[in-house]
Formats: sequence, C-alpha cells, structure tokens
Amino acid sequence: MFIQPWDATLGEAEWQTWIADGHDFGQLSVNGLPGQPPTVVPTHFTCDDRHLLIHLARPNPVWKAIEHDQNVVFTVIGDYAFIPGPWRAKADTPPTDGVPTSYYAAVQFACRAGIVDEPGAKAELLRRQLAHFQPDGDHAPVAVDQPPYGRMLSGIRGLRLEVTEVRAKFKYDDHKPVEHRTSVADRLTERGQGLDVPTARQQLRRLDRIGPWKP
Repeated sequence: MFIQPWDATLGEAEWQTWIADGHDFGQLSVNGLPGQPPTVVPTHFTCDDRHLLIHLARPNPVWKAIEHDQNVVFTVIGDYAFIPGPWRAKADTPPTDGVPTSYYAAVQFACRAGIVDEPGAKAELLRRQLAHFQPDGDHAPVAVDQPPYGRMLSGIRGLRLEVTEVRAKFKYDDHKPVEHRTSVADRLTERGQGLDVPTARQQLRRLDRIGPWKP
C-alpha cells in the first residue's frame, strides 16, 4: 500500500481508535500455492493484544495455503467515497478541470499465522470473539462438552495472527488547504450516499493535523 506523507497515520492511537470504532471486518490475504493465485477471504475479526483472532470453516481452501506459507496480510478498509473532479477544481479554473480521486481509510496488518486446532483453544477463541460481537452475553455457553457449540467445533479451525507490522493510511486530501477540505466534507454530507457521511467525519477530524502539505 503506497502512502503519501500527508496520508500517513498520526500514530498507533489513531488507527487503533479507528479499528475499535466498529471496523472489525476485513480481508485475509494468503500467498497462493505454487502456480496458483493468492487466496483472499473476507471475514470478521477481533483484536487480542498484538494478535488478530479469526475462525473459518474447515473446508475453506485457505488452510493449505497457510500451511505452505504462514506470512499473511489482513486488510481493513472503510470510510471511503468517490470524490468527483469538480469538487477538487481550483477556484480559478473551470470545474471540469478538477481531477477526481478516492477518499478512504485502510489498515494493513502483516502477520504470522498460527492455526488453532485444539478444541479447548478453539472454544476460547470463540468466547473472545463473542465477547466483542455479543457483549451482552446473549448466547449459549461456548464449551467443548456443551451444545450447540461443542459439536460444531470440529467443523472450524481458528487463526491467531501475530501482528509483525502495521501500515495505516487515511487518504482525505490532507495536503489541500483547510477551506478546500471543509468544502468537500460539506458536499459529502449533503450528498449522503453510501459512506459519504463517515468519510466526511474522517476528513473533518484531521483538519487541524496538517494542510496544506509542505515537504
């Protein structure tokens, strides 16, 4: 992932807060077996210190690729929107001379994958995930010897991804003047399609960070 200086994260606290703010779905990318393309799996995940926790169905073809190469990447993308060219045109130029772009936030975790197969360890992984996704505890106990989860554990395998590097990008025209970014955020809020509103929030949140960029 290419990151311009003005798109770089403010630090660990920024991307960690962004992940914790409901961005818990991403794509697991695994190197393919010789002669095959990489395998990409969309899935929910939870964070556990410097690890990401995932579980997938045992028949998933990703397992052979992971057993061949434990180096994987997990990518989370959100708060994205297409920005039309006229919105970015300079004041002294025709609107049609503006160049469109994409705004988005992305966090990429480079990881070493560890497969979790022991039933008790898988149950613990599921308990940690449910504590995140169903914090009210409105689910049956997750135990090896109790239904419904006990009999289903054999059908899944767990993944404990040890994070070795994090690359985070917040691409919201931070190299442009504050007035420009404020105008685009207002336009996004007014358009209100897809993720326009959360995209505008990200842009406004970073207004006092930098801009216009000076190398």
